[in-house]
Amino acid sequence: MEEREKLPIVALIYDFDGTLSPGNMQEYSFIGAIGKEKDEFWAETAVMAQNQDSDNVLVYMLLMLEKAKEMGLSIREESFRNYGKSVELFEGVKEWFKRINDFGLEHGVKVEHYINSSGTKEIIEGTSIADEFKAIFACSYYYNDKGDAIWPAAAVNYTNKTQFLFKINKGIFSISDAVMINASVPEDEKRVSFNNMVYFGDGETDVPCMKLIKQLGGTSIAVYEPDNTKKQAIAERLMKQDRVNYLCPANYKEGEKLDTLVKAIICKIKADEDLLKIKKECICQ
Repeated sequence: MEEREKLPIVALIYDFDGTLSPGNMQEYSFIGAIGKEKDEFWAETAVMAQNQDSDNVLVYMLLMLEKAKEMGLSIREESFRNYGKSVELFEGVKEWFKRINDFGLEHGVKVEHYINSSGTKEIIEGTSIADEFKAIFACSYYYNDKGDAIWPAAAVNYTNKTQFLFKINKGIFSISDAVMINASVPEDEKRVSFNNMVYFGDGETDVPCMKLIKQLGGTSIAVYEPDNTKKQAIAERLMKQDRVNYLCPANYKEGEKLDTLVKAIICKIKADEDLLKIKKECICQ
């Protein structure tokens, strides 16, 4: 265990909707439970946000609470987690984490997985893969003393997602922290180098994170739903615009393109770590 803790850390950071799952997590059971069609729910969100010049993420969180109350549905943590049980995942996702973790250890690195999503944290926590993540950064609710959701506790929109990359960099796993994130820390003392980060996203809402990771020496991968030409076109456009390093179908099975790519990236990160160590030894001589 002690030797494992000394290994370089590789952080694999995932958006959720469209990246690990084919659709928006609210669409699998929550939206139906409040008596809405998915297109109807998101259209109402867009109109409300436009009318009030509001953040779409805050508005969808408000609408979830309002519609659940209208239907007399429970809006407690455990009820949100129950909705997570119905969320579908792309092929190979369930087996992905252990396989990649084992591959990392075999090649001298420790792999960690993170969620960075504008989806609902409590729903993600109800999915079958929730325990695979070192931290889940996503929208969440504030609960009163009765355990009922009454207000957004955290709203993760498309640009403020980038803050969590810096938290991962410094080893901060709390959304509420506003002290450690601003502390000055020497680069070689930060927990995870940006060079050792790999970001997985499916579209333009992930662009700020994808571009930042790429600019700071990490790797960004645009994934898309297999056989979905519209999603593939978005990924190809991101590649042409030089916002990502690679694009792949969102098939996480062993031997598929994404599996081969990520394993190659892990090997490169380990080689870069070894070269950096040699360089430091040369400087100290």
